[in-house]
Amino acid sequence: TLFRSPGSGQRGKLFVRAHAADGVAQAIDREIRSMGREYATSWSSLEQTTEQALVSERAIALLSAFFGGVALLLAGLGLFGLMSYSVGRRTRELGIRLALGGEPATLLRLVLRETLVLALAGIVLGIPCAIAATSLAAHLLFGPSPSDPTTLATVSLILFAVAALAGYFPARRAMTMDPLAALRYE
Repeated sequence: TLFRSPGSGQRGKLFVRAHAADGVAQAIDREIRSMGREYATSWSSLEQTTEQALVSERAIALLSAFFGGVALLLAGLGLFGLMSYSVGRRTRELGIRLALGGEPATLLRLVLRETLVLALAGIVLGIPCAIAATSLAAHLLFGPSPSDPTTLATVSLILFAVAALAGYFPARRAMTMDPLAALRYE
């Protein structure tokens, strides 16, 4: 248990380890007060003091997670928009493929492959940048190292899954298009 004496300018701290924290705290408080009124006392447990000390770090971690989620959402929406635009520009080509007997599943794989290649290129270029950035912020990390392979693999898989989801809907639209309408397009 942690006891501290803030006084004027926090002159001293008294650390006491005890099983019955409240009883010991009250006994120490009575003993200090018996010495005179110039000693102001207050006490808190080590857990409470630790929680108070970590409030700002937890707030920063929560904000970082929030902004990371927003960045992931924006990246997914951007990739979705890019692939929707690509499918829209290639409507005629995709319609010809379907009209000549191409399987809709083939178009799905074609568009998804393009999406995942873009995501893979982003991951390959992003990992060295992430390692460089985390080495600059290593003093803020508690637990994982700046180049923790588990964290990098997990984040890469999440990005890959978001890219697959972002590419699936334009690919599905390409897969379900009417070949005759696509040939008349433009």
